[in-house]
Amino acid sequence: MHHQLIRALTLAIIALGLGVSVQAPASAVIDRDCGDFASQAAAQNFYLNAGAGDPHRLDDDGDGVACESNPCPCIGRGNTAPQQFANTGTTQTQPQNQTQQGQRTYRETGNVVRVTDGDTLRVRLRGGAHVSVRMLGIDTPERGRCGADAATANLRRLAPVGSTVHLVSDRTQAAKDRYGRLLRYVGRKGGYGDLSFRQAWDGYTRPYVFGGKPVARHREYVRAIGHASSHARGAWKGCW
Repeated sequence: MHHQLIRALTLAIIALGLGVSVQAPASAVIDRDCGDFASQAAAQNFYLNAGAGDPHRLDDDGDGVACESNPCPCIGRGNTAPQQFANTGTTQTQPQNQTQQGQRTYRETGNVVRVTDGDTLRVRLRGGAHVSVRMLGIDTPERGRCGADAATANLRRLAPVGSTVHLVSDRTQAAKDRYGRLLRYVGRKGGYGDLSFRQAWDGYTRPYVFGGKPVARHREYVRAIGHASSHARGAWKGCW
């Protein structure tokens, strides 16, 4: 009788252990991308609360600002209070803290360190500084949206890591955006002289105007976009 009792208790403990080992977690971890958030502020707040290491990969260029191309309201590195900037489709109201229209033309040369997405590059300038560059006049699909991966891959083909690029500002636009990224036309040495135009021609952007003020090359880009649309190139083939 004593041995039977010990055996029964042993079996009960084993069964309890098996039950604990196969018990499902109370909640599953859901991976998020920028397309899941209605605004940059919403993405930034989620990013700050998600813990160290950026587990959802919302900050591709590692500058502490998540989903930089999402619509506003927007907040910067480490902030939690959104700045209310108006946004209507692809035409946005000039934010108060963004540099006003350029007083001069800036020119820089450097080498591509990273392609962040279809319209943003990380560049090491000749002086050694690393800067983020937002290409002027275009707005490619956001990460997680249809066409985003293809737009990024196309820019990596146009400006591979290590290639030399020439950067030129537009006097009709600000020199930097609200995140401190340089706003520039980008041309590759030995390649295409205007990568914004090429992304438009290849079908990875729609007409884009910021602050109601088109870039100086806007008409060229619109013609390229129209040609891509009519020939179903790039994202025009199945995304738009």
